[in-house]
Amino acid sequence: MSYEVFARKYRPQTFDDLVGQTHVSRTLKNAVAQNRLAHAYLFVGPRGIGKTSTARILAKSLNCIKGPTVTPCGKCDNCREIAAGNSLDVIEIDGASNNSVEDVRQLRENVRYAPAKGRYKIYLIDEVHMLSPAAFNALLKTLEEPPDHVKFIFATTEPQKVLPTILSRCQRFDLHRIPANLIAQHLQFIAGKEKITLEPAAAHAIARGAEGGLRDAESMLDQLVAFCGEKISESDVLNVFGFTSEQTVVDLTGRILRGETPDAIDLLHQQSETGKDMMRLMSDLIAYLRDLLVFKAKPDALKEDVDPDVQKSLAAHAELIPTDRLLDLIDQFAAAEGRMKWAPNKKLHFEVAIIKAIQTLGQATLDEVIEKLGELRDGKIIAQKESGSVVAGVSPAQPVAGIGDAGLQKSAAQKTGITDPGYSKARVEETATNIDHEKIWQQVLAKIPAKSFLRTLSESVRPIGTDGRNFLLGHPPDEKSKIEALASTSNRRQLERFLKEAS
Repeated sequence: MSYEVFARKYRPQTFDDLVGQTHVSRTLKNAVAQNRLAHAYLFVGPRGIGKTSTARILAKSLNCIKGPTVTPCGKCDNCREIAAGNSLDVIEIDGASNNSVEDVRQLRENVRYAPAKGRYKIYLIDEVHMLSPAAFNALLKTLEEPPDHVKFIFATTEPQKVLPTILSRCQRFDLHRIPANLIAQHLQFIAGKEKITLEPAAAHAIARGAEGGLRDAESMLDQLVAFCGEKISESDVLNVFGFTSEQTVVDLTGRILRGETPDAIDLLHQQSETGKDMMRLMSDLIAYLRDLLVFKAKPDALKEDVDPDVQKSLAAHAELIPTDRLLDLIDQFAAAEGRMKWAPNKKLHFEVAIIKAIQTLGQATLDEVIEKLGELRDGKIIAQKESGSVVAGVSPAQPVAGIGDAGLQKSAAQKTGITDPGYSKARVEETATNIDHEKIWQQVLAKIPAKSFLRTLSESVRPIGTDGRNFLLGHPPDEKSKIEALASTSNRRQLERFLKEAS
């Protein structure tokens, strides 16, 4: 007996077998159970999500000897012939190769004849959008008033190309891309049946690469079994298909958000040297940033698409960047992706995009400048001008004795710095003299990654006291650009978190 690929061997045979299409299967089951059957159905969606399988299941439900039934037996001649694709009463037509008026005219002649064995004669036209306009028009009258024994089922990936007059005569069902978690579960089911050891991380890697298409995932699993045998690991998936591990994308995003330019570039070079596709890595990075944006808007929205470990990473990264900066970041990388498509040196454009993104995150936004000017106007800025010194403050939520929730005052970053090379002491009214500010600041520096951009910025300032509410930092006159970058929203929030931990 010839080998049967997984995509055919494990093709859904009942409505309950359909993966990730509950909204479609429930509606069709109710229609069959209540005998509310339309004369024409249109199944819409991307490749590999079950359009043709759903059509065949519906055909079996209608023509099963026990039918119409929502649970076709799968054992009678009609069910077996439909599943095998050789039923006389279920005519499957490829719209791409049978798209002329003559083909439709022949179909119109044949609909008059009664079914040979089943209850209905069912015409299943795949890729119906490929029919010519003349062929569509020739089909209109028959589609509007077909004989009682005829049902039409259309499937297409591009419904916008189907004439509106055809769409209006059909019941339309939009099949969704299948969530990655459901695909991974189905792959584990197949692996169990085939006595294959499939690592959970490998199943998720295949599911991500399939991009919502179950058939693609099954085909990839088939290929991996031929390559690996009975044990498949995540590294096997990454090596065979050139995918990037999810952890790599998480690490790259974290280094970008923390301003760790050298580490981010090093990671990119590692991926390039191992032969990873730069376009694929960029696409995965943008997809992760998109998930981060959705997570910030609604954390529960990604439960079915993202595994728990990635959700933890999303939660950590969401604290490092505000939504407006994240939107800018996605725009920058999307523009870089467009340039990379036609560039001979794709890695160069990727490197430039990473460096520009990190620089952008370190710059003050227009809203921050406006807010800063407002604080200056309202006298909310804590600044001392003795000896030319200026103090930047980190504001705790509680009195400084507890050094609680810290927040860097952005205003002083744009003033002149301390003229004394030894960081002259400003006149600060201390309310908690028993606090070792230098020790606290050293604890903060220890928590910041050594090679990060934030560490470089933080080492250019020194703690000089407190005023009861603010942890005050001073800077020399030649460090103005660094202190402005340090006062940006993303960097300030990281300092707040580190100060809170140090306290």
